[in-house]
Amino acid sequence: MTVHAELSYLTFLPKTYSAKGTPVPLIVFLHGSGERGNDLDKVKTWGPPALADKDPDFPFMVVSPQVPSGEWWHANLLKAMLDEVLARYNVDRSRVYLTGISMGGYGAWDLAMNYPGYFAAIAPICGGGNTLRIGQLKAVPAWVFHGLKDKSVPERESASMVAALKAAGGDVKYTVLPGAGHSDAWVYAYGEAGLFDWFLEHRKQ
Repeated sequence: MTVHAELSYLTFLPKTYSAKGTPVPLIVFLHGSGERGNDLDKVKTWGPPALADKDPDFPFMVVSPQVPSGEWWHANLLKAMLDEVLARYNVDRSRVYLTGISMGGYGAWDLAMNYPGYFAAIAPICGGGNTLRIGQLKAVPAWVFHGLKDKSVPERESASMVAALKAAGGDVKYTVLPGAGHSDAWVYAYGEAGLFDWFLEHRKQ
């Protein structure tokens, strides 16, 4: 049986973008459960799409898909979207980055474990996942963020992924914010943490 499904997504192109010029780095951003629906403007609530909307000098292309109400992220759908984006736009395939918040943090872990070859680095925030499959990610640098006082997703969800990735020989750093709640973690990650500079330090070999 073949299932046909569509995933709507928001696209931001940096000022430097040109179809025939220098390929641009790409961030794929996965939103949290509160931004589900069929209004792409909701995806601009947090993170890279919100920053790019306010800063015309944001140096990355940003692709921000949206999950319909009541649904969850599916890695196969996200891969199909990413394949479409890479075929359609002048993207530097050695500099494709993945990040997500809350439900999108879970989605980012899952997508990266299913298709690790796409990504130069990942940054799951307030997420979690299946530690038994974490070895797939040992070649992909990861920077993980979580607030210790998160009441929506317990910090141990990220901690267990980080511990398993370290045990598998992965390149991972973990920022736990002692006084932070749920959204505080991604406000910090996409703000003063310097995540975007860290992304640009990594290229897929």
